[in-house]
Amino acid sequence: MLCRFSKNLFTHSFNQFCFKTSPGLRGLFANSALGIDGYLKARERVKIQFMDLTDNFKMKMMEFTEPNSKNMIFTEDLKSMVHLCENKPDDVELVLKMIKRFNSQNKELRFGSFIFGPVVLRALHHLNQPKVALQAFKDPELDGFFDQIVSYCILMDLLFKNEMYKEVVEVFDIVSTKQMHGAKYPRNAVILFMAACYKINSKEYFDYAMNAWKKLQELGHNPVRRAVTFAAALAINQNSPHIALEILSCTQQLNYITVRNLKVAALADLRRPEDALPILRNVLEQDNPEQKKQTFTKDVMQKLKVAATESSNKEVVKEFTRLEKMLTEGEHISDKVLDDHLCSEITQTNVPGRVSDEFNQGPFSNYSNQGRQSFQRIPPRHYRQSLKDME
Repeated sequence: MLCRFSKNLFTHSFNQFCFKTSPGLRGLFANSALGIDGYLKARERVKIQFMDLTDNFKMKMMEFTEPNSKNMIFTEDLKSMVHLCENKPDDVELVLKMIKRFNSQNKELRFGSFIFGPVVLRALHHLNQPKVALQAFKDPELDGFFDQIVSYCILMDLLFKNEMYKEVVEVFDIVSTKQMHGAKYPRNAVILFMAACYKINSKEYFDYAMNAWKKLQELGHNPVRRAVTFAAALAINQNSPHIALEILSCTQQLNYITVRNLKVAALADLRRPEDALPILRNVLEQDNPEQKKQTFTKDVMQKLKVAATESSNKEVVKEFTRLEKMLTEGEHISDKVLDDHLCSEITQTNVPGRVSDEFNQGPFSNYSNQGRQSFQRIPPRHYRQSLKDME
Protein backbone atom coordinates (compact mmCIF):
# COMPACT_ATOMS: atom_id res chain seq x y z
CA MET A 1 0.00 0.00 0.00
CA LEU A 2 1.30 3.42 -0.91
CA CYS A 3 1.59 6.04 1.82
CA ARG A 4 0.12 9.31 0.64
CA PHE A 5 -0.42 12.63 2.28
CA SER A 6 -1.44 16.17 1.46
CA LYS A 7 0.41 19.19 2.73
CA ASN A 8 -2.94 20.98 2.78
CA LEU A 9 -4.49 18.38 5.07
CA PHE A 10 -4.77 21.00 7.76
CA THR A 11 -2.61 23.75 9.20
CA HIS A 12 -1.09 23.77 12.64
CA SER A 13 0.75 26.30 14.72
CA PHE A 14 2.45 24.64 17.65
CA ASN A 15 4.65 25.75 20.46
CA GLN A 16 6.98 22.84 19.81
CA PHE A 17 10.71 22.42 19.59
CA CYS A 18 12.86 20.91 16.87
CA PHE A 19 15.08 17.90 17.30
CA LYS A 20 18.61 19.23 17.71
CA THR A 21 21.15 17.79 15.33
CA SER A 22 24.55 16.67 16.52
CA PRO A 23 27.69 18.31 15.09
CA GLY A 24 30.78 16.37 14.14
CA LEU A 25 32.36 14.97 11.00
CA ARG A 26 31.10 11.43 10.51
CA GLY A 27 29.46 9.80 7.57
CA LEU A 28 26.11 8.07 7.84
CA PHE A 29 27.47 4.74 6.57
CA ALA A 30 30.26 2.80 8.26
CA ASN A 31 33.45 2.02 6.34
CA SER A 32 32.46 -1.64 6.30
CA ALA A 33 29.18 -0.80 4.55
CA LEU A 34 30.96 1.20 1.85
CA GLY A 35 33.75 -1.29 1.20
CA ILE A 36 36.36 1.13 2.55
CA ASP A 37 37.59 -1.47 5.03
CA GLY A 38 38.55 -3.75 2.16
CA TYR A 39 40.13 -0.83 0.32
CA LEU A 40 42.32 -0.04 3.33
CA LYS A 41 43.51 -3.64 3.52
CA ALA A 42 44.37 -3.50 -0.17
CA ARG A 43 46.35 -0.28 0.41
CA GLU A 44 48.53 -2.07 2.92
CA ARG A 45 49.15 -4.94 0.51
CA VAL A 46 50.14 -2.58 -2.29
CA LYS A 47 52.52 -0.63 -0.06
CA ILE A 48 54.22 -3.88 0.89
CA GLN A 49 54.46 -4.83 -2.79
CA PHE A 50 56.08 -1.57 -3.85
CA MET A 51 58.18 -0.90 -0.76
CA ASP A 52 60.79 1.74 -1.74
CA LEU A 53 59.71 1.81 -5.41
CA THR A 54 56.65 3.98 -4.80
CA ASP A 55 58.25 7.32 -5.66
CA ASN A 56 59.73 5.97 -8.90
CA PHE A 57 56.34 4.58 -9.90
CA LYS A 58 54.62 7.91 -9.26
CA MET A 59 57.26 9.78 -11.28
CA LYS A 60 56.75 7.39 -14.18
CA MET A 61 52.98 7.89 -14.02
CA MET A 62 53.47 11.67 -14.02
CA GLU A 63 55.46 11.32 -17.24
CA PHE A 64 52.77 9.10 -18.75
CA THR A 65 50.05 11.66 -18.05
CA GLU A 66 51.84 14.57 -19.71
CA PRO A 67 49.74 16.04 -22.57
CA ASN A 68 52.33 15.11 -25.21
CA SER A 69 52.86 11.58 -23.88
CA LYS A 70 51.81 8.67 -26.09
CA ASN A 71 51.96 6.14 -23.27
CA MET A 72 48.82 4.40 -22.14
CA ILE A 73 47.59 4.04 -18.59
CA PHE A 74 46.86 0.37 -18.03
CA THR A 75 44.40 -1.11 -15.57
CA GLU A 76 47.12 -2.28 -13.19
CA ASP A 77 48.78 1.15 -13.25
CA LEU A 78 45.60 2.84 -12.11
CA LYS A 79 44.87 0.17 -9.52
CA SER A 80 48.28 0.71 -8.02
CA MET A 81 48.11 4.49 -7.94
CA VAL A 82 44.64 4.57 -6.40
CA HIS A 83 46.04 2.53 -3.51
CA LEU A 84 49.38 4.33 -3.22
CA CYS A 85 47.83 7.79 -3.27
CA GLU A 86 48.50 9.84 -0.14
CA ASN A 87 46.68 12.94 1.06
CA LYS A 88 48.95 15.26 -0.93
CA PRO A 89 47.87 17.65 -3.72
CA ASP A 90 50.33 16.11 -6.20
CA ASP A 91 49.11 12.58 -5.52
CA VAL A 92 45.43 13.50 -5.78
CA GLU A 93 46.05 15.44 -8.99
CA LEU A 94 47.95 12.50 -10.44
CA VAL A 95 45.04 10.15 -9.73
CA LEU A 96 42.65 12.52 -11.50
CA LYS A 97 44.96 12.79 -14.52
CA MET A 98 45.32 9.04 -14.69
CA ILE A 99 41.59 8.30 -14.55
CA LYS A 100 40.95 10.91 -17.26
CA ARG A 101 43.65 9.44 -19.49
CA PHE A 102 42.41 5.92 -18.75
CA ASN A 103 38.80 6.87 -19.47
CA SER A 104 39.64 8.63 -22.74
CA GLN A 105 41.71 5.79 -24.20
CA ASN A 106 40.16 3.81 -27.00
CA LYS A 107 37.80 1.38 -25.29
CA GLU A 108 38.67 -1.28 -27.84
CA LEU A 109 42.13 -1.44 -26.32
CA ARG A 110 40.76 -2.17 -22.86
CA PHE A 111 39.72 -5.77 -22.37
CA GLY A 112 39.45 -5.81 -18.58
CA SER A 113 36.15 -5.57 -16.76
CA PHE A 114 37.46 -3.83 -13.67
CA ILE A 115 35.18 -0.99 -12.53
CA PHE A 116 37.16 1.87 -11.05
CA GLY A 117 34.43 4.28 -9.97
CA PRO A 118 33.83 2.84 -6.47
CA VAL A 119 37.55 2.29 -5.79
CA VAL A 120 38.50 5.87 -6.69
CA LEU A 121 35.73 7.23 -4.50
CA ARG A 122 36.76 4.96 -1.62
CA ALA A 123 40.23 6.44 -1.91
CA LEU A 124 38.88 10.00 -1.88
CA HIS A 125 36.58 9.13 1.01
CA HIS A 126 39.55 7.76 2.96
CA LEU A 127 41.59 10.88 2.16
CA ASN A 128 38.57 13.06 3.02
CA GLN A 129 38.57 14.94 -0.28
CA PRO A 130 34.86 15.80 -0.79
CA LYS A 131 35.40 18.72 -3.17
CA VAL A 132 37.76 16.73 -5.37
CA ALA A 133 35.31 13.80 -5.42
CA LEU A 134 32.37 16.03 -6.36
CA GLN A 135 34.39 17.78 -9.05
CA ALA A 136 35.42 14.45 -10.56
CA PHE A 137 31.85 13.14 -10.42
CA LYS A 138 30.57 16.17 -12.35
CA ASP A 139 33.49 16.34 -14.81
CA PRO A 140 32.25 15.81 -18.42
CA GLU A 141 35.53 14.03 -19.22
CA LEU A 142 34.56 11.36 -16.70
CA ASP A 143 30.97 10.93 -17.83
CA GLY A 144 29.87 7.40 -16.96
CA PHE A 145 33.01 6.66 -14.92
CA PHE A 146 31.11 6.83 -11.62
CA ASP A 147 27.80 5.41 -12.82
CA GLN A 148 27.49 2.70 -10.19
CA ILE A 149 24.97 2.65 -7.35
CA VAL A 150 27.70 2.07 -4.77
CA SER A 151 29.65 5.05 -6.14
CA TYR A 152 26.67 7.33 -5.55
CA CYS A 153 26.44 6.12 -1.97
CA ILE A 154 30.16 6.59 -1.27
CA LEU A 155 30.18 10.11 -2.72
CA MET A 156 27.01 11.24 -0.96
CA ASP A 157 28.27 9.81 2.33
CA LEU A 158 31.57 11.70 1.94
CA LEU A 159 29.68 14.95 1.33
CA PHE A 160 27.38 14.23 4.28
CA LYS A 161 30.40 13.58 6.48
CA ASN A 162 31.72 17.05 5.66
CA GLU A 163 28.33 18.72 6.24
CA MET A 164 27.98 19.54 2.53
CA TYR A 165 24.29 18.77 2.69
CA LYS A 166 23.19 20.87 -0.28
CA GLU A 167 25.78 19.09 -2.40
CA VAL A 168 24.31 15.75 -1.25
CA VAL A 169 20.96 16.91 -2.64
CA GLU A 170 22.68 18.07 -5.83
CA VAL A 171 24.19 14.62 -6.37
CA PHE A 172 20.81 13.02 -5.69
CA ASP A 173 19.29 15.20 -8.41
CA ILE A 174 21.91 13.97 -10.85
CA VAL A 175 21.43 10.35 -9.78
CA SER A 176 17.65 10.61 -10.23
CA THR A 177 18.16 11.40 -13.93
CA LYS A 178 19.91 8.07 -14.45
CA GLN A 179 18.56 4.53 -14.54
CA MET A 180 21.04 2.20 -12.89
CA HIS A 181 20.23 -1.52 -12.70
CA GLY A 182 16.54 -0.67 -13.06
CA ALA A 183 16.66 1.67 -10.06
CA LYS A 184 15.85 5.32 -10.68
CA TYR A 185 16.08 6.04 -6.96
CA PRO A 186 18.64 3.75 -5.27
CA ARG A 187 17.53 3.12 -1.70
CA ASN A 188 20.72 4.21 0.01
CA ALA A 189 20.84 7.38 -2.09
CA VAL A 190 17.29 8.13 -0.90
CA ILE A 191 18.40 7.65 2.72
CA LEU A 192 21.29 10.10 2.31
CA PHE A 193 19.08 12.58 0.44
CA MET A 194 16.47 12.58 3.21
CA ALA A 195 19.21 12.78 5.84
CA ALA A 196 20.68 15.85 4.13
CA CYS A 197 17.29 17.57 3.92
CA TYR A 198 16.75 16.77 7.61
CA LYS A 199 20.11 18.34 8.48
CA ILE A 200 19.41 21.48 6.42
CA ASN A 201 15.97 21.78 8.05
CA SER A 202 14.56 24.64 5.98
CA LYS A 203 11.13 25.12 4.43
CA GLU A 204 12.67 25.07 0.96
CA TYR A 205 14.31 21.70 1.47
CA PHE A 206 11.30 20.36 3.34
CA ASP A 207 9.12 21.14 0.33
CA TYR A 208 11.76 19.63 -1.93
CA ALA A 209 11.93 16.45 0.15
CA MET A 210 8.15 16.08 0.23
CA ASN A 211 7.88 16.54 -3.54
CA ALA A 212 10.55 13.88 -3.99
CA TRP A 213 8.64 11.63 -1.58
CA LYS A 214 5.49 11.95 -3.69
CA LYS A 215 7.44 11.02 -6.83
CA LEU A 216 8.85 7.97 -5.06
CA GLN A 217 5.34 6.91 -4.08
CA GLU A 218 4.04 7.38 -7.62
CA LEU A 219 6.83 5.14 -8.92
CA GLY A 220 5.98 2.45 -6.38
CA HIS A 221 9.21 2.92 -4.44
CA ASN A 222 9.11 1.19 -1.06
CA PRO A 223 11.10 3.45 1.26
CA VAL A 224 13.37 1.83 3.80
CA ARG A 225 12.96 2.64 7.46
CA ARG A 226 15.91 5.05 7.65
CA ALA A 227 14.50 7.18 4.83
CA VAL A 228 11.07 7.13 6.50
CA THR A 229 12.44 8.31 9.84
CA PHE A 230 14.52 11.14 8.37
CA ALA A 231 11.53 12.37 6.36
CA ALA A 232 9.23 12.17 9.39
CA ALA A 233 11.73 13.97 11.65
CA LEU A 234 12.08 16.74 9.06
CA ALA A 235 8.29 17.11 8.93
CA ILE A 236 8.11 17.43 12.72
CA ASN A 237 10.89 20.01 12.72
CA GLN A 238 9.01 21.95 10.03
CA ASN A 239 5.86 22.15 12.14
CA SER A 240 4.04 19.47 10.14
CA PRO A 241 3.46 16.56 12.56
CA HIS A 242 0.38 15.52 10.59
CA ILE A 243 2.62 14.81 7.60
CA ALA A 244 5.07 12.99 9.86
CA LEU A 245 2.32 10.60 10.99
CA GLU A 246 1.35 9.87 7.40
CA ILE A 247 4.97 9.17 6.51
CA LEU A 248 5.38 6.90 9.53
CA SER A 249 2.38 4.90 8.37
CA CYS A 250 4.68 3.57 5.64
CA THR A 251 6.31 1.35 8.24
CA GLN A 252 4.80 -0.81 10.94
CA GLN A 253 8.13 -1.31 12.70
CA LEU A 254 7.20 0.26 16.04
CA ASN A 255 9.82 -1.93 17.72
CA TYR A 256 12.47 0.43 16.34
CA ILE A 257 13.38 3.26 18.68
CA THR A 258 13.28 5.94 15.97
CA VAL A 259 9.82 5.00 14.69
CA ARG A 260 8.37 4.70 18.18
CA ASN A 261 9.76 8.03 19.37
CA LEU A 262 8.81 9.92 16.22
CA LYS A 263 5.22 8.74 16.50
CA VAL A 264 5.06 9.90 20.12
CA ALA A 265 6.63 13.25 19.17
CA ALA A 266 4.18 13.79 16.32
CA LEU A 267 1.17 13.01 18.54
CA ALA A 268 2.52 15.38 21.19
CA ASP A 269 2.84 18.19 18.65
CA LEU A 270 -0.69 17.47 17.45
CA ARG A 271 -1.84 18.01 21.05
CA ARG A 272 -3.01 14.41 21.24
CA PRO A 273 -0.99 13.13 24.21
CA GLU A 274 -3.76 10.67 25.10
CA ASP A 275 -3.09 8.83 21.82
CA ALA A 276 0.61 8.54 22.68
CA LEU A 277 0.02 6.92 26.08
CA PRO A 278 -0.79 3.45 24.64
CA ILE A 279 2.67 3.43 23.03
CA LEU A 280 4.21 4.01 26.46
CA ARG A 281 2.07 1.25 27.97
CA ASN A 282 3.03 -1.14 25.22
CA VAL A 283 6.72 -0.76 26.06
CA LEU A 284 6.04 -1.52 29.72
CA GLU A 285 3.88 -4.53 28.87
CA GLN A 286 6.57 -5.98 26.62
CA ASP A 287 9.37 -5.49 29.14
CA ASN A 288 11.43 -8.68 29.28
CA PRO A 289 14.59 -8.97 31.43
CA GLU A 290 16.13 -11.30 28.85
CA GLN A 291 15.71 -8.83 25.99
CA LYS A 292 17.19 -5.41 25.31
CA LYS A 293 15.02 -2.69 26.79
CA GLN A 294 12.83 -0.60 24.51
CA THR A 295 13.36 3.06 25.30
CA PHE A 296 12.17 6.60 24.75
CA THR A 297 14.61 9.48 24.37
CA LYS A 298 14.68 12.26 26.93
CA ASP A 299 13.75 15.00 24.44
CA VAL A 300 10.70 13.11 23.18
CA MET A 301 9.52 12.42 26.73
CA GLN A 302 9.91 16.11 27.55
CA LYS A 303 7.86 17.01 24.48
CA LEU A 304 5.09 14.62 25.53
CA LYS A 305 5.23 15.86 29.12
CA VAL A 306 4.62 19.44 27.96
CA ALA A 307 1.70 18.34 25.78
CA ALA A 308 0.15 16.32 28.62
CA THR A 309 0.60 19.11 31.15
CA GLU A 310 -0.98 21.67 28.84
CA SER A 311 -3.96 19.46 28.09
CA SER A 312 -7.25 20.15 29.84
CA ASN A 313 -7.71 16.49 30.68
CA LYS A 314 -6.62 15.77 34.25
CA GLU A 315 -6.81 12.02 33.66
CA VAL A 316 -4.26 12.32 30.87
CA VAL A 317 -1.89 14.23 33.15
CA LYS A 318 -2.35 11.66 35.89
CA GLU A 319 -1.80 8.70 33.57
CA PHE A 320 1.26 10.26 31.95
CA THR A 321 2.79 10.92 35.37
CA ARG A 322 2.20 7.30 36.37
CA LEU A 323 3.68 5.92 33.15
CA GLU A 324 6.66 8.28 33.26
CA LYS A 325 7.50 7.06 36.75
CA MET A 326 7.27 3.40 35.70
CA LEU A 327 9.37 4.03 32.59
CA THR A 328 12.01 5.81 34.67
CA GLU A 329 12.14 3.05 37.26
CA GLY A 330 12.35 0.44 34.52
CA GLU A 331 15.18 2.32 32.78
CA HIS A 332 13.12 2.85 29.64
CA ILE A 333 14.06 6.52 29.28
CA SER A 334 17.37 7.06 27.52
CA ASP A 335 19.82 9.88 28.19
CA LYS A 336 20.28 10.23 24.45
CA VAL A 337 18.31 12.57 22.21
CA LEU A 338 16.43 11.35 19.15
CA ASP A 339 18.98 12.77 16.71
CA ASP A 340 21.59 10.40 18.14
CA HIS A 341 19.49 7.47 16.96
CA LEU A 342 18.35 9.03 13.69
CA CYS A 343 21.95 9.59 12.62
CA SER A 344 23.40 6.41 14.09
CA GLU A 345 25.92 4.72 11.84
CA ILE A 346 24.60 2.26 9.26
CA THR A 347 26.92 -0.71 9.57
CA GLN A 348 25.35 -3.21 7.21
CA THR A 349 23.97 -2.75 3.73
CA ASN A 350 23.24 -4.71 0.59
CA VAL A 351 24.50 -2.04 -1.81
CA PRO A 352 25.37 -3.65 -5.15
CA GLY A 353 29.14 -3.54 -5.55
CA ARG A 354 29.82 -3.27 -1.84
CA VAL A 355 32.28 -6.09 -2.17
CA SER A 356 35.80 -4.75 -2.00
CA ASP A 357 37.24 -6.15 -5.23
CA GLU A 358 40.16 -3.79 -5.58
CA PHE A 359 42.38 -6.28 -7.35
CA ASN A 360 42.10 -8.76 -10.14
CA GLN A 361 45.02 -11.06 -10.68
CA GLY A 362 47.66 -9.73 -13.00
CA PRO A 363 50.95 -7.87 -13.16
CA PHE A 364 51.59 -4.20 -12.59
CA SER A 365 51.93 -3.09 -16.20
CA ASN A 366 54.21 -0.19 -17.19
CA TYR A 367 56.51 -1.02 -14.31
CA SER A 368 59.37 -3.29 -13.37
CA ASN A 369 59.01 -6.99 -12.62
CA GLN A 370 59.21 -6.15 -8.95
CA GLY A 371 55.76 -5.97 -7.46
CA ARG A 372 54.20 -8.37 -9.95
CA GLN A 373 52.57 -10.62 -7.40
CA SER A 374 48.93 -11.44 -7.84
CA PHE A 375 46.18 -10.43 -5.50
CA GLN A 376 43.30 -12.63 -4.46
CA ARG A 377 39.79 -11.25 -4.74
CA ILE A 378 38.11 -10.53 -1.45
CA PRO A 379 35.13 -12.92 -1.27
CA PRO A 380 31.63 -11.46 -1.30
CA ARG A 381 29.96 -10.86 2.01
CA HIS A 382 26.21 -10.88 2.29
CA TYR A 383 24.42 -8.73 4.79
CA ARG A 384 21.04 -8.60 6.39
CA GLN A 385 19.32 -5.66 8.03
CA SER A 386 21.00 -4.53 11.22
CA LEU A 387 19.07 -5.01 14.45
CA LYS A 388 21.32 -2.87 16.60
CA ASP A 389 18.86 -0.01 16.95
CA MET A 390 15.98 -2.15 18.17
CA GLU A 391 15.88 -0.63 21.63
